[in-house]
Amino acid sequence: MPFADRLPFSRRTWIVVTVAVVASVASAVLRAAIGEGVVVFVTTAVALGGLAATVGEGTDQLGRRLGPGATGVLQSALGNLPELFIGFFALQAGLVSVVQAALVGSILANSLLVLGIAFIAGGLKHGTQSFGSEQTRMMSVLLFLAVAGLAIPFLATEPGAPDAGHQTDLSVIVSVALLVVFVVSIPFSVRGGPGASAAAREEEDETRWPLSLTIAVVGLAALTAAFVSDWFVESLKPAMGSLGMSEAFAGLVVVAIAGNAVENVVGIQMALRNKVDLAVSLILNSSLQVALALAPVLVLLSVVLGGTALTLVLSPLLIGALILTALLSALIVVDGQSTWLEGAALVGLYVIIAASVWWGPAISA
Repeated sequence: MPFADRLPFSRRTWIVVTVAVVASVASAVLRAAIGEGVVVFVTTAVALGGLAATVGEGTDQLGRRLGPGATGVLQSALGNLPELFIGFFALQAGLVSVVQAALVGSILANSLLVLGIAFIAGGLKHGTQSFGSEQTRMMSVLLFLAVAGLAIPFLATEPGAPDAGHQTDLSVIVSVALLVVFVVSIPFSVRGGPGASAAAREEEDETRWPLSLTIAVVGLAALTAAFVSDWFVESLKPAMGSLGMSEAFAGLVVVAIAGNAVENVVGIQMALRNKVDLAVSLILNSSLQVALALAPVLVLLSVVLGGTALTLVLSPLLIGALILTALLSALIVVDGQSTWLEGAALVGLYVIIAASVWWGPAISA
């Protein structure tokens, strides 16, 4: 029996996996052959979409075994791998402002853009959708804490403030505190709503993947997405230079969306399938992991490895954007229900913030 026949993949899954594999290999070959260009950009974009959809298939399988909370934590962690790789290599290149904007942009893209599109898509297809309000309330509280952790270093290190001149030291302390909160929050995040019902599980037995295969597919697709995301951003740089795109916009929007390609597709997929508990858990967990884990880890890595240190001292515009995002997303999810109009409000705020950083010092080609 051929190896392919042994895998319990549906026809749709085979198409998705084939697109992801072919486009990823083509991206690597083209990158080695011609370096950068429009062809590489298009190919890596297709590869990212295929890889994101592949992770979505694996996440759906995990959701049948685990609760939405546990699946969301795992999926968000895998989905944030591209941002970790991109942030690390960008710091090595001294692009601190791009990394800061990309970290903030990841929170904004998940909490506003992706959540908004998921609510619009799910609301238009299924009407008002409901999800676990207790867990989402706690996520909102943690997001406010994360925003405070990112705002305090700016306020405390202003000229005349008590910690002026100690940006790096205070950023390290804040990073350790946020990491501790992240670790102790994992058990609560894992405690999600129930998985699929017994009847649904019986109906899905024929298409259920073995757990080892599910973990292998999700892990490999997410890891590959990390590298492809880096190639995607590299191929965008010439285009950004020719368009006169600002460095802030490149980090806040372009790099952030590229790094969140996995969550962008998977979260919307889950909302369309009316699995809104899993969609909200995935999207909000991704924002929390960026703020409570990814940003602190990059700060500590930059200090340990030397070179240009990453600090949590952000611009007033980025801090204001974070505060408004935390407020609006909390107001919308606190009641445990979502509509397409609420999704439109989230997307609207994202567009306004993105437009505010379009003008500025252009990134060089």
